[in-house]
Amino acid sequence: MKLDSAGLMQQSICYDKNRSWTVSVSWGYAVQIFRGIFSVRDMEKPGRTFVNWYPKADHTAFAFNTRLFSRNRCEKPFVYYLSKAVYDSNMNRTVTEYVLNRESNTECKLKMADPSRIQRVEVYKRPDPHIWDKAPRRNCCRLLATEKEGIVSIDVGVCNEGEVVELR
Repeated sequence: MKLDSAGLMQQSICYDKNRSWTVSVSWGYAVQIFRGIFSVRDMEKPGRTFVNWYPKADHTAFAFNTRLFSRNRCEKPFVYYLSKAVYDSNMNRTVTEYVLNRESNTECKLKMADPSRIQRVEVYKRPDPHIWDKAPRRNCCRLLATEKEGIVSIDVGVCNEGEVVELR
C-alpha cells in the first residue's frame, strides 16, 4: 500500500491473443489468467464466490451484477497471489511478483495454451497518485515479451491515447 495506494486493487484487463488468454490484474492483490477471450464488460463484474442465504433466491436477488461461477474446470481462472512488492528507484516503478495458487491448477483437455505452466507473474507499474483525476480512471496493461520459462511479465500504467484495452 505504501508503494502505490492509488493503484491498490485497481483492475486492469489485457489479452494474449496468441494463447487465447484474458488476464486480469488487481494490482497489489492478485492476477488471474483465464483460458479464452472475455469482454471487458464481463471481466469488470465481480466473480460470484458466494451464494444468497435465502435458498429460493437466485442471482437477481443481489443489488449488483456478478459474473457466474463456472463449474467447468476449463473456465476457472488460474489465480496468482501477491508474494513480493518492491520499488525500483532506477526505473521509477514498482515491481510486484505474484505466485500461482496451487488450488488453481486444474487439468483441462481443451487444445489451447495451458496457463498451468506459468508459475509466476511479474507486474511492472509506475505509481500515479493522480489517477482518480483522469479518464479513464483505470490503468491499462500490456503483456511483455519474456524469455524466462514459466513467467509472464506485464506492464501496467497510464493508458495511451485511444487505448482502453489492448489485444496482443
